[in-house]
Amino acid sequence: MAKSKAVNESEPVIIKKYANRRLYNTETSSYITLDLLSQMTREGREFVVVDAKSGEDITHNVLTQIIMEEEQRGKNMLPVNFLRQLIAMYGDSMQSMVPQYLEASMDAFRKNQQQFQEAMKGAFGGGPLAEIAKRNMQMFEAAASAFGNGVPGMPGATPSPTPAATEESKDDEIAILKAQLAALNAKIDKLS
Repeated sequence: MAKSKAVNESEPVIIKKYANRRLYNTETSSYITLDLLSQMTREGREFVVVDAKSGEDITHNVLTQIIMEEEQRGKNMLPVNFLRQLIAMYGDSMQSMVPQYLEASMDAFRKNQQQFQEAMKGAFGGGPLAEIAKRNMQMFEAAASAFGNGVPGMPGATPSPTPAATEESKDDEIAILKAQLAALNAKIDKLS
């Protein structure tokens, strides 16, 4: 049974859109909302939306509608200048190249995002960056306690500076912290 489920997940779900604007999921035999289609998209679930009467593929229109609703909710990801430039490209001789360019740009963005997330998991989960991250946290805690109020909830944080802490030791701690941060940034850049 697990094998047939994997096959179904790789095939796009057919969503029928009726004249009354209702969306019908043929896989679950139930009516759904644009919010559910948005959630399916975030989960990486493939679907195709077809006009129930004509059978025409209207996936592009429905995805555009989802973006419009997200933008209206105040989750603006598309800057006004970008939208103006995009509109200006309609009818331009370069119009046919824009979709491929945008798709390649988004793919590159996603790959960079995944690499960064993997690097951060490696930094805090184990491996060579884990020790640096651990030392940076220790230095941060020491600096926070040396500078006064500390950071609430941080182990080792104290409400006031210790009497033995001098300006020189604070400067030394800051210099060490900066050096470790620079080393961590250099390693992250290498991973990218």
